[in-house]
Amino acid sequence: MATEVIETLDPCCAPIVGEAMSVNSAVTLAAKFKALGDPTRLRLLSIVAAHEDREACVCDLTEPVALSQPTVSHHLKILVDAGLLTRSKRGTWSFYALVPGALDQLAEVLRTPAVTS
Repeated sequence: MATEVIETLDPCCAPIVGEAMSVNSAVTLAAKFKALGDPTRLRLLSIVAAHEDREACVCDLTEPVALSQPTVSHHLKILVDAGLLTRSKRGTWSFYALVPGALDQLAEVLRTPAVTS
């Protein structure tokens, strides 16, 4: 019953060490971790997170990872599709920002409950 309530709020938030995860939750969670499983995407996410206001223009992200703008945009699209970043367009530039709480949700899913004696 508790799993159903958690899944209604956000399908990726059920801790993996509690009750068995639903298929939908597993698919959603796997997509997020798969997006983070690439070193370039992990670096891009950390650069955005460290950037002023936790937002960065795609033009600021190509040099640090030494990749072309189309390649960086491809990686950023995967992070957006996984629900880890948002994208907003301003003129000809795209700006990327962390989804509030997205990384906290992933951390919570992995947290092992404290053992009480």
